[in-house]
Amino acid sequence: MNSIDKALKEKKIGLYYGTRVILPFVADILKAVIDDEIITDFSPVSDGAYYEKFDDFTEIYFFDHEDILKDVSKYETIKLIVVDEEDDMFDFENHRRISLNPIEKHTLEISELNDDVIFIE
Repeated sequence: MNSIDKALKEKKIGLYYGTRVILPFVADILKAVIDDEIITDFSPVSDGAYYEKFDDFTEIYFFDHEDILKDVSKYETIKLIVVDEEDDMFDFENHRRISLNPIEKHTLEISELNDDVIFIE
């Protein structure tokens, strides 16, 4: 199974196609911030987003955004609070704050947010 640490250490990229984001690790998503939208409901009937975990990756669909590259500006990123699938999500030490920066050719640069980035958990 691919972990968040492994993806960050190996500088793996994510992918995006239209409203679909594919992450190179398996994780639960607790919160997403895209553009000016804060998403905390990822149920199948949610208006904002839905995610699904697979053996080696996690897939997210952002319903209110037609094209990730167009909706996320050059100076903004998609911000996520994620927890590795095998970790206890009720332990706040396991919550990881990451950002996804869409770049050319359907790729996402993945990085961990440091403490000086305002992102209320």
